[in-house]
Amino acid sequence: MPTLLVRHADVLVTMDDARREIPDGGLFIRDGFIEAVGPTAELPETADEVLDLRGHVVLPGLINTHHHFYQTLTRAVPGAQDANLFQWLKTLYPIWARMRPEHIRVSTQVALAELALSGTTTAFDHLYLFPNGSRLDDEIEAAAEVGLRLHASRGSMSLGESKGGLPPDSVVEDEAFILKDSQRLIEQYHDPNPGSMLQIVLAPCSPFSVTGDLMRESARLARAYGVRLHTHLAETEDEEVFCLEKFGMRPVEYMESLEWIGPDVWFAHSIYVNADEIALYARTGTGVAHCPSSNMRLGSGIMPLYEMLTAGVKVGLGVDGSASNDSSHMLAEVRQAMLLARVRSGLLGFSRSGSDAPPLLSARQALELATRGGAAVLGRPDLGSLEVGKAGDFFAVRLERLDYAGALHDPVAALVLASPVRADYTVVGGRVIVREGHLVTLDVPALVERHNRLARELLA
Repeated sequence: MPTLLVRHADVLVTMDDARREIPDGGLFIRDGFIEAVGPTAELPETADEVLDLRGHVVLPGLINTHHHFYQTLTRAVPGAQDANLFQWLKTLYPIWARMRPEHIRVSTQVALAELALSGTTTAFDHLYLFPNGSRLDDEIEAAAEVGLRLHASRGSMSLGESKGGLPPDSVVEDEAFILKDSQRLIEQYHDPNPGSMLQIVLAPCSPFSVTGDLMRESARLARAYGVRLHTHLAETEDEEVFCLEKFGMRPVEYMESLEWIGPDVWFAHSIYVNADEIALYARTGTGVAHCPSSNMRLGSGIMPLYEMLTAGVKVGLGVDGSASNDSSHMLAEVRQAMLLARVRSGLLGFSRSGSDAPPLLSARQALELATRGGAAVLGRPDLGSLEVGKAGDFFAVRLERLDYAGALHDPVAALVLASPVRADYTVVGGRVIVREGHLVTLDVPALVERHNRLARELLA
């Protein structure tokens, strides 16, 4: 069984229940799982591979809980740069309808390469349109070459414009086929075991792009197989109006009526939720993927993060689609989450004497959202912290660099408070994916050239 020894990290941040930060720390990983964690002096002296990470800070691998890999092909598209969500979608749907399987494969690898280089070891992707013969299999096969853990969703859209939905009819599918293909993918690919590299999620796109019947049947199918459920919810005020007018219910109430509440469900965004709905999330174990950069980019609003955390809601972070964030930098998303939460605290009066407004979110709390929080949202007790028995997933950042000059009084906080940087090492299950700042599993320059050619063709 292959072994990896990590030693002499300046600080090893475990994110365990005790929140230990170990000086001169390290890990011993065997066959993908952590066998020992602690000061270097207490670890084995040899292994098949030894990483001496003195001068680095080491943390659990980051976990991305919401993304749309295919959107890397349509970053900064004119007409979608300054639009709200609904107009942004209407601009981009006709472009996305021209994609082929090659677009899915190449965009998957670009997104995962960016994520790996920013410290991500596990990523969820919400793929909900399959034009011109595209299949989720294209994403799965491409992702395997990169080496990150993947939670791949069989997303769907079935309610086209002609039936009162938002997407054009050209990108919707027959509901019977969606359910049949969902079952096929679960049976073919889903691995529920600890250390799993691939899990399948059922993820109808949103309340305004599928029917209630498909939402309900997807939930029943997922629960029959023990897989998780995901969709967009309560992202904009327009969505709230849509649900009230079409269903006579607020978005969360509508989801509850369709059996879409529970510990196997998580929603992207959840900006427009009230105190009762937050309490429902907490009581039922329903999770949320917080996507601050996308919410800011589209002018959607600010999620009530403090209220959710205080109530005990499971919250992870997501970079969201790279056409509504234009980046897949997970460490940058951690920083953005912290800053946006602080903006909201200020708007609610944190700076006023005697205020009962939310306190300022700390750098370490923001990092927890992307580690422990993401693991909880995805239902992965084997991930999210560096502890004996958990998967050997971590990333390391070199501290002696211009970005951190003068910030080494607290190197852990510096990762979030200073400008986001690339990871120097990213390791998944004891396998090095990023080494000395370079992705080792793909030819990145060739990938970028191919990706840019395909992106130009889409907009030609």
